[in-house]
Order: sequence, then structure tokens, then C-alpha cells
Amino acid sequence: GKCPPVPMTEFADVAAETYPVDTKLYYVCDEGYRRRSGQYLGIRCRNTSGTVSWVYKEFQCIDEKILFSNAPTVELNFTQETRKTQSPAPSKQEKLSGFCGTPKTVPHASLKKDNDYSVGQVLYFKCQAGYDKRAPISGTRTCKKVNGKNIWTPLNMRCTNDS
Repeated sequence: GKCPPVPMTEFADVAAETYPVDTKLYYVCDEGYRRRSGQYLGIRCRNTSGTVSWVYKEFQCIDEKILFSNAPTVELNFTQETRKTQSPAPSKQEKLSGFCGTPKTVPHASLKKDNDYSVGQVLYFKCQAGYDKRAPISGTRTCKKVNGKNIWTPLNMRCTNDS
């Protein structure tokens, strides 16, 4: 099931360390770079034959100066491979049933956070730098099904700017 929108938390940053199966995330090229034409920027957490992992397609961000120049281009040998089998030493997150860990980094790209979360998603909140922190200064919210409704658990933290 899908979760409702995450309640706003002022002066705090949010991150996720694990993502439920079927979560979709998208890469966005950094400023000054563009996605190579025809490549898909999305990834998806999948359970393939009992192994939960991110499924990647080939994706590359190219420097716009190179992309729009008339000079001959050099083919960069960078590809994202789809992992077909469990690695010998999986990360802690990949051992969790039904969850993918932190996705791979792609040169000159960052992940766009999608606000479309599934039941079981845990989000980690931390006060932003420069704001007054009232204990506790970090916390989590979990999307759960309670009495037939999908809800976010309460967040027990407060960040203020005292203004």
C-alpha cells in the first residue's frame, strides 16, 4: 500500500537508508551535465528469485561542454550493471527481507527523492545545521498500516530557529 504525504518537519533534513520492494527512484544530472540521449534515469527495488536489489539501466551524465561541442566525442566506458545474484558479502540493508539498501552513486548525478512511499518505509530526520536543537535532535517516522489506514508514526524531535 501507498503512504500518505510525509508531514512537514521544519528545519530538518530527511533521508532513507532502506527502501521497500517496488520503490522507484530517479537520477538527476548535476548542473552543467545532461543525460545521455535515450537512457532511462529511473531505478527500481525488485525481488528477483529471492534476491532483493536495485535494478539499474545504463545511465550517464555528460558534460554539456562536450555534449554541445563540434569536437569529436570520446566514448566513456561507464555502465550500471543489473546485479543478477547476491554478492558474497551483501550490505546489511540487502539482508533485510523485502528492502533495498542505499542506491549506487552515478558520476555527476544525484538521486531525486520521490515522495511516493510504501508501507514499511522508514525515514530518518535530523536537525539542519545552524538551527537550535532540542533533544532529541534526530528521529524516525515509519509508514504503517493501522486499523486499515496507512499512517506515518509520530516524530519525537523538534528543531527551532528561536525567531
